[in-house]
Amino acid sequence: MRLGVFTMPMHDPARDYTQVLEEDRQAIILADRLGYDEYWVGEHFSSLNEPIPSPLMFMASVISETRNIVFGTGVINLPQHHPVAVAAQVAQFDHLCRGRYIFGIGVGSLVSDVGMVGTGEPPERGRRLMESLEIIDMLWSKEPPYDYDGEFWKIKLDEGINKEFGVGWVPRPFQKPSPPIAISVLSPNSRTALEAGKRGWIPVSGNFMHSRYLRSHWDMYAQGAAEAGQPADPAIWRVSRSILVGESDQQAQDYLYDPESGFSHYYKYFRYSFGRRGVAKMGVNDENMADDDITIDDFKAALPIVGNAKTVLDRMIALVDETGPFGTLLANGHEWDNPALWQGSMRRLAEDVMPKLSQHADSMRAAAD
Repeated sequence: MRLGVFTMPMHDPARDYTQVLEEDRQAIILADRLGYDEYWVGEHFSSLNEPIPSPLMFMASVISETRNIVFGTGVINLPQHHPVAVAAQVAQFDHLCRGRYIFGIGVGSLVSDVGMVGTGEPPERGRRLMESLEIIDMLWSKEPPYDYDGEFWKIKLDEGINKEFGVGWVPRPFQKPSPPIAISVLSPNSRTALEAGKRGWIPVSGNFMHSRYLRSHWDMYAQGAAEAGQPADPAIWRVSRSILVGESDQQAQDYLYDPESGFSHYYKYFRYSFGRRGVAKMGVNDENMADDDITIDDFKAALPIVGNAKTVLDRMIALVDETGPFGTLLANGHEWDNPALWQGSMRRLAEDVMPKLSQHADSMRAAAD
């Protein structure tokens, strides 16, 4: 089992923007040094709480300071961008990092981003995503001239093309024919997971929902793969969880329930964001609770995995037993309001938890074979 980080990232808007960006950079550099395999960064234009408008630009700032870690966009919200710009910028980044890149995509759900850009309700955003991918594939695989007459974008180029100087050509990615595509999965029995299975995309299960829903993500993915006549190897599956490995159980619990901690800020925002959509019950132990009755402590009791290395290992083994083996564990990135605690957690997760967790997952796979 591989190890990575998935981060929105999320920060208190009152904090200095320059400082939190540097902390986020240092987190990637530390992960690389500790042997983490992947680092995923989200994208939002209009949230000081999730302040990365361009994950590609942000991740490019640490390419030269890392050696092995693979970067993932988590995600580029395709309906909110012109596909020609996405194709060119993704190709450029893929060359800059020499192929250490996974092209994570999504429809975009932050209400302020959607409202500002005007990408419509979820069904329209889904159609926009698919049309954007068609255009990107066209630009990466075909030569001009272009004449694409879509529902949302018209791409027509039949003049000014010059092959000698490459005029009319969008850069092609370093990875051939393209970087692997990943998509985030949230809802139980997700139709997105079904489509990912049909298309061979990487499914990334977010840390926002209770673990009871995770298995349905893989079942839907496997169903989609079977319908398309493709294999479904759980090694492709990424699962994200909020994890804090403290020096002791007490230290981790004290931080979790500190009302001023980064965890508390995280779940306050979670309560606001998911509560307004009426899906907060996805993140608590009792899915029959009324949304108005759900508190921040209900999320804390259900979602994060915290404790010393042994406690976290035991809970992660229970998670793998519940879901079945998956390929990569993505620890969710949180506010570094206590840098020593979070840096120590990253190290303990990599050195004290993951080797034994990987052995357990390998034993499960061997038994299944």
